[in-house]
Amino acid sequence: MKFNKWTVALAAIGVVNLTSAARADEKISQVQTALSNTTLSGYVDVSAQWNLGTQRGGPTPPYTVGNAPFPKNVTGDGFNFNAIDLTLDKPEDESPWASGYHVELQVGPDAVATPRQAYVRLRTPVGNGIDWQVGVWDTIIGYESNSSPLNPNYSHSYGYDIEPTTHTGVLATYKVSDMITVQAGVADGSNATGGAAGVNGRLPGETQKAYMGSVALTAPDSWGWVKGATASAGIIDAPGGGAVSPGTTSFYAGATLPTPVAALKFGGSFDYLDVHENGHALDLAAYSTFQVSEKLSLNGRAEYFKDHAAGGFDALGYGTAGGEEFTLDAQYSLWANVLSRVEIRWDHVDGRVFDTSSTGVAGIHKNAYLLAAQVIYQF
Repeated sequence: MKFNKWTVALAAIGVVNLTSAARADEKISQVQTALSNTTLSGYVDVSAQWNLGTQRGGPTPPYTVGNAPFPKNVTGDGFNFNAIDLTLDKPEDESPWASGYHVELQVGPDAVATPRQAYVRLRTPVGNGIDWQVGVWDTIIGYESNSSPLNPNYSHSYGYDIEPTTHTGVLATYKVSDMITVQAGVADGSNATGGAAGVNGRLPGETQKAYMGSVALTAPDSWGWVKGATASAGIIDAPGGGAVSPGTTSFYAGATLPTPVAALKFGGSFDYLDVHENGHALDLAAYSTFQVSEKLSLNGRAEYFKDHAAGGFDALGYGTAGGEEFTLDAQYSLWANVLSRVEIRWDHVDGRVFDTSSTGVAGIHKNAYLLAAQVIYQF
């Protein structure tokens, strides 16, 4: 074995033993080999937000969907550190029995879990190959991501608010063809009633399992300007029991569609959360993106939501509610590795302004306005 000159010099004066040095060097080489294909990436997300108008006291729309508040519109007023995200990733190679791993640590007010993701990748050579994720992984449904840089807007939709975020379990992915990919998984259940937390954890005693599946379609290159269009649908069912820990069933369908105008594309999503024996919530959202230039894009979102609790009352005792929101973002890449956005958002609650005399709390505003600037450094 070849040693560097410092190791040989130290061995000559008796400071180190060449046999021990050889063993240490061998161990280091093994570690270097294991890490040779591992990549480090991540981002730092900060923002400044102004909740316009007289949104004083009590909840503001969006106030509750699936018994979960919308955090940015309620608590984000001011300067914000949103999240730091660090990822170590070793993807599978092309071998039949390939393996790898993915570790993603996310901290900050926008963090969905700690760790955000941590799973082992495994492939089994069945058919076209089944890829397994064993550990903690992002949910398989939804138009928007847990990673802010991957989203078209600074703020999240109501649909995101009623979806699970992460699961702990086993997920199988099978690519039937270049057009069709299917997923199926089983994960720990939870005793939480909200959609966003309904299947993210586990019961304190014997766990109940959540079962899920999805299918995704991708238009091939031969379809002309439609190439790259995607459509997906999925369902997640987490059984529960009683009013304290009711089960939840989440349904999702979404699509993205290019247009003959290369710079313009549209998207849409439908989310439905059934909180067993305790009501339901639904959301319809439409998205648009126009790439003005290489660095500038305009991203819009419009959605309609409705929250209906069993007996006609939601978690705050206000009854069934619905509303709309409209969001517009200008996204620009001025500095290297930096994504910057400016967003304006309007939320509106349909129906009456809730009577404060019977509840003893401040009423809910019919309208809420948000103006925000976001800066994300990606590495």
